[in-house]
Amino acid sequence: MPRQNTSHGARTRESILRAAADAASVDGLDGLSIGRLAAGLDMSKSGLFAHFGSKEDLQLATIEEARQRYAREVIAPGQAEGPGVNRIYALCESFLSYVERAVFPGGCFFAAAMAEFDCKAPGPVRERIAECQHQWMATLEHAVEEALAMGELRTGSDPRQLAFELEAALLAANWYFHLYSDATYFDRSRRAVRARLVSEATPAGLRSLKAGG
Repeated sequence: MPRQNTSHGARTRESILRAAADAASVDGLDGLSIGRLAAGLDMSKSGLFAHFGSKEDLQLATIEEARQRYAREVIAPGQAEGPGVNRIYALCESFLSYVERAVFPGGCFFAAAMAEFDCKAPGPVRERIAECQHQWMATLEHAVEEALAMGELRTGSDPRQLAFELEAALLAANWYFHLYSDATYFDRSRRAVRARLVSEATPAGLRSLKAGG
């Protein structure tokens, strides 16, 4: 019985966090409401609150749920591509696909969280959001560094700058698509990403990018 109860509790917690991450992508982390989550999951407020000691605990656990979902839907598919220019492009494509497929109903969870917390006072929630975003940018930067080491990007390419510019194109697609309900912004982002990679690629990198489609 204790094992069954623990398993049931874990499944309940997972259900709460999935619903919380979806809701936060639309209403924000500060908009998370124990009452609304409980009603949506057909639970009592006390039953839901028993899984978290405070609203901040719920927010931090929600961020972790979103991080794991992002890793599955964006980072893992992108890194499945072999190292080089094509891996950089694959990571960008995975991000755009994740937004197109509405993995979160409000678009990119972390784009929304950054916009919500960028001007707020430092604290555990803001710091965790920043840490997750740093991990994503480090993934892009590492992919650029690999392509440089392989000779697929020209000497002098700046991994941090290139990652920043690619991220700008991705975030713009996320925000403009949701503001205008216009999917052509994904095409614009894809063209911007490819053009930026072409501008930095060596002949070997261009051949690799062309071969990868």
